[in-house]
Amino acid sequence: MFSCKRRACGSCGPQPSPGHPRRAALTLALAPQDSLSQLPAPRNPKVHLYNAEQVLTWEPGSLSNDSRPVVYQVQYKYFSGSRWYDANDLGVNCMNLTKPECNFTPSSLSKGFPPHFNISLRVRAKLEDLASPWLTVPWFLSCWNVTVGPPENIWVTPGEASLIIRFSSPFDIPPDRGYFQYYVHYWEKAGIQKVKGPFKSNSIVLDGLRPLREYCLQVKAHLFRTSCNTSRPGRLSNITCYETMMDATTKLQQVILIAVGVFLLLAVLAGGCFFLVLRYKGLVKYWFHSPPSIPSQIEEYLKDPSQPILEALDTDTSPTDDAWDSVSIVSFPEKEQEDVPQSTLTQNSAAVC
Repeated sequence: MFSCKRRACGSCGPQPSPGHPRRAALTLALAPQDSLSQLPAPRNPKVHLYNAEQVLTWEPGSLSNDSRPVVYQVQYKYFSGSRWYDANDLGVNCMNLTKPECNFTPSSLSKGFPPHFNISLRVRAKLEDLASPWLTVPWFLSCWNVTVGPPENIWVTPGEASLIIRFSSPFDIPPDRGYFQYYVHYWEKAGIQKVKGPFKSNSIVLDGLRPLREYCLQVKAHLFRTSCNTSRPGRLSNITCYETMMDATTKLQQVILIAVGVFLLLAVLAGGCFFLVLRYKGLVKYWFHSPPSIPSQIEEYLKDPSQPILEALDTDTSPTDDAWDSVSIVSFPEKEQEDVPQSTLTQNSAAVC
């Protein structure tokens, strides 16, 4: 039965007993180099297991008074075997590295390490015909030691009192070897955080939110490995905030409020104008009453009194309306005059005039 704990190099695996030969070899490999050694071994190895990335890095050993280029060689082996293999067997060229790094990440050329296999690595430096002692890296298991990052390419679309979230998985995994579940942490600004999930889909709808409110959220992935029966929680994504849109009910309420507000405003303005007219009736009449004007002929006369404007006015204003062609006086006998109705006398008098 093997114990597992996190090491400084970011790996863990079965730990040999103190008297085990492998422990002695590991202690010898990590021990300080003899002062007579011409080529020191690399130091401070680290295994970087992030999503699908599998990268081994180390620090070069210090060389004094030697400017010749140093290269590095990396080998690996499985826990069940005793033979060391060159990294080229996995499609990775780590035979003569000039940089202190060997990348085992699966790609079109590299197979990578199976996630359910215990792996051990070792690295040494080479300088022409010289080679340093091997630096052995402790065992690690990708299923146990991988760090799962947050979902990628997060896209949020505000909806009617909702948020539509779309994203991609942290990395691709075959369906027969595992799957992801997702959780959404969300909260209204200055509100209490809530968690919704798990979801298996890469498209999530957060509904039941308040319209026209700003919500902040984070998305997290949880990895389940069926091949080694393990699970690894992932990291939360960066915080992003979005404002929800109004729903149909809110739109109707807003339209009604706007209409009522406009009506009340117009009513207040009309009432105010009517009150001002009644209160200052004389002043309003004075403002809107047109001032008296002088006839144009009189105005011209006042400008130039020497012009014969008054005579022209007398000529133009001749009493044509009172002209008569003839005047007739009709008289009646006294007796007949008495029998004439009063109305007839009145009409005759008017005609005489």
